[in-house]
Amino acid sequence: MPTKDDTILLPRTKTKPKLERPKLYKVILVNDDYTPREFVVMVLKAVFRMPEETSYRVMLTAHRMGTAVVVVCARDIAETKAKEAIDLAKEAGYPLMFTTEPED
Repeated sequence: MPTKDDTILLPRTKTKPKLERPKLYKVILVNDDYTPREFVVMVLKAVFRMPEETSYRVMLTAHRMGTAVVVVCARDIAETKAKEAIDLAKEAGYPLMFTTEPED
């Protein structure tokens, strides 16, 4: 029989640390006056695996607005894809530019 001096141990509840979702990054296509539209569409299809119609729409948006968001994904993927696209353009002699920035 427990006395008043006995300590009663209750099972401890485990607390899971709250994991924050990694911040997502936008890959942005920047318009220029030198890279042919067909080449931009080809890069969007090859690097970002976009269908023809979507690639064309993104290219036209950048052409009209100055920039267009291509994809939103994890930071390392965004930076890798942007670099891959820029390198492809450089190899072909075009100044095509992609940037990355955190999503709001």
